[in-house]
Amino acid sequence: MERDTVTVMKAGRRTQPPFRADHVGSLLRPPRLLQARDDFAAGRLDAAALRAVEDEAIREIVGRQEELGLQSATDGEFRRASWHMDFIYQLDGVTKEPGEIKVKFHNEQGDIEFTPAALHVDGKLGVSRTIFGDDFRFLAETVKTNVPKLTIPSPSMVHYRGGRAAIDPRVYSDLDSFWADLVAAYREQVRRLGELGCTYLQFDDTSLAYMNDPHQRDYIASIGGDPERQHVDYIRHINEALAGRPEGMSVTTHSCRGNFQSSWAAEGSWDFVAEALLNELEVDGFFMEWDDERSGGFEPLRFLPKGDKHVVLGFVTTKRGTLESKDELKRRIEEASKYAPLEQLCLSPQCGFSSTVEGNLLTEEEQWEKLRLIVEVAQEVWG
Repeated sequence: MERDTVTVMKAGRRTQPPFRADHVGSLLRPPRLLQARDDFAAGRLDAAALRAVEDEAIREIVGRQEELGLQSATDGEFRRASWHMDFIYQLDGVTKEPGEIKVKFHNEQGDIEFTPAALHVDGKLGVSRTIFGDDFRFLAETVKTNVPKLTIPSPSMVHYRGGRAAIDPRVYSDLDSFWADLVAAYREQVRRLGELGCTYLQFDDTSLAYMNDPHQRDYIASIGGDPERQHVDYIRHINEALAGRPEGMSVTTHSCRGNFQSSWAAEGSWDFVAEALLNELEVDGFFMEWDDERSGGFEPLRFLPKGDKHVVLGFVTTKRGTLESKDELKRRIEEASKYAPLEQLCLSPQCGFSSTVEGNLLTEEEQWEKLRLIVEVAQEVWG
């Protein structure tokens, strides 16, 4: 990448999120934590003892992230079973019920059918207490050099899978009132996180990548949604949820096409959502999946406006343990920089390593090697 030498030196190390070398959030749960969860479920361990195991495991991975040279640190989502449902079920007005919709995930070996637990909105939406507040506080007290990063699902995820059918019409007779209360709950959550000192918040939103897939748009139509404009509505509601966010809080979004035990659920290039996503969503950075041909080319990056928004290129896969080559990653960064300025690009894995407690099919050491590779490549490309 000789032609980029001058630009690289100008771009340099970022001091605010997203960082040149970053990661999405979730990490593989160590065996002792999985055992503790099993023991807790079986009644052999109480809540305090489980939390002590979680605390110890989180201290270790925070230290590991700092040793690798990452500038942010997460708790690996170690206290969750699911990247999104552990949050959504804590919203006022949301109850858990048996799932009815089978989600089909795909990998090289074939298909996996997964029926996640469903949600039902049967009360007025709100947030009585700061969700993950204690978890963030522990993370903030644990980091030594890194910026503590909290990941939560975007408001879109409360609506996407079930649509109107998941909302009790006796509580919300129209979607406008549903969205008004949901957005207000999120604004309160964001305000409270700011009071706790959160300066790096991420909204995870798979829907914004799923809607690139014509099959997913067919699904949206089948449950009464607008397949051509639903992503635009979601972007507007995310902006409403972030309006008035605390000064000094950086916000990113992450979107991928499914990540469950190294399998995926959707495909399609970013073309369908990119213009609205990159121009209209008022966040500081976009973690975007680009680890294989399912994500298409880099042409949609042309919609990234010049300025302070950054795209974090998800080039390193979390679905396989095989380590990518530095030369290939640099070549792909150079290719992406033909459509968006190099100084507005960063590097990360395409998704988390363990979106659900089961985790992807690679080892913990392979996970850390991939994160180390991202740090090294970022240092060599951006200086």
